[in-house]
Amino acid sequence: MRRLALCLLATSAFTGPALAAPLQTVFVIAMENHDLTQPSTYTSIQPLLGNLAAPYLNSLMTPGNPNAAMTSYATNLTNVASGIHPSEPNYIWENAGSNFGVANDNDPSTNSHNIISSPSMTGLMTQKGVTWKSYQEDIDMNFSTNSVLPKNQWTVQSTSASGSNPGYTNPYNGSHQFNYAAKHNPMVFFTDSNTNPANYAPLQQLATDLTNNTVAQYNWITPDQYNDMHSALTGGYTYNGVHYTGDQAAVAAGDNFLAAVVPMIEASQAFKNNGVIEIWFDESEGGDTSAYTIPEIIISPDAKGNAYDVTEPLTHSADLLTQEEIFQLGQCLGASCTSPDLSAFFQPGTIPDSVPEPASLALLTAGVLGIGFVRRRRG
Repeated sequence: MRRLALCLLATSAFTGPALAAPLQTVFVIAMENHDLTQPSTYTSIQPLLGNLAAPYLNSLMTPGNPNAAMTSYATNLTNVASGIHPSEPNYIWENAGSNFGVANDNDPSTNSHNIISSPSMTGLMTQKGVTWKSYQEDIDMNFSTNSVLPKNQWTVQSTSASGSNPGYTNPYNGSHQFNYAAKHNPMVFFTDSNTNPANYAPLQQLATDLTNNTVAQYNWITPDQYNDMHSALTGGYTYNGVHYTGDQAAVAAGDNFLAAVVPMIEASQAFKNNGVIEIWFDESEGGDTSAYTIPEIIISPDAKGNAYDVTEPLTHSADLLTQEEIFQLGQCLGASCTSPDLSAFFQPGTIPDSVPEPASLALLTAGVLGIGFVRRRRG
């Protein structure tokens, strides 16, 4: 009789309301140096919310807009910790939950103190067998012929490079300028992630990989510094018939990049099969208080959608924990261990409740037998 009761209990546990399908493929698009909101007294740069030079980005945050059908976005995401600046420490943090004392933008090839031997998220992915790739615009290119080098010539590029070449035309902004910054390539700072060229590709390769469905499970995408809102092109930028200069030119070029790349990813099989795009900005500008919020937009078939406003206080430690949960990496790193995750952006059941493997045995023991087998990290 007791055995029958247990069987009935187990049956009811597995025939309850269906949970959302787990995420399969992650695309992170790394953008630069702009707040979502900021005090009106801070005028060095313009915030992005309501910015006329960023119509596409704002369409993703506008309920009822067709571009926002699969989006949720953060309105209370702030810097990971006070004083964690400039860019590079935040990229390092995104991959390991700490800046490890780095407080500069030096290339890892020119400053040995910026090469980190502690475990990184992508290092754990390699150990776990989770595929990952860092797409970096303007690496492994023959600029004189405007072509991607053969794969057997791809490298782990730890040295920044910028300039112009009349033989090269950027496919997004139409200029002849290129600008790769190693500080925006978080994997090259870690000894467990900076040795295999197969994990790195020029961003110019992404369209081919999406078409062929050969992207990795985790894809980090960094535009060059003219397409990520970091720097304005020489002479400014004309967008939707308006010519912008200075910081607004950088915003416009970055918005144009997102308007081209996001729909390209959305059209891919990898995205349609429970994929997610995370539009990620590195740090707050002007201050580290809640008055300076960082843009972050999640796009997924499994998101709550229609520009769902997530007001929960968050930092980029939540991004890291979420990747650790999605890919079941077996441990959390640094500040992610005490952070909430990004579950509020998604339909219930999309994000696993823990970092260790929550297999059906865990569901049986935790849900049926009442044993706390899996360490829970949410409510």
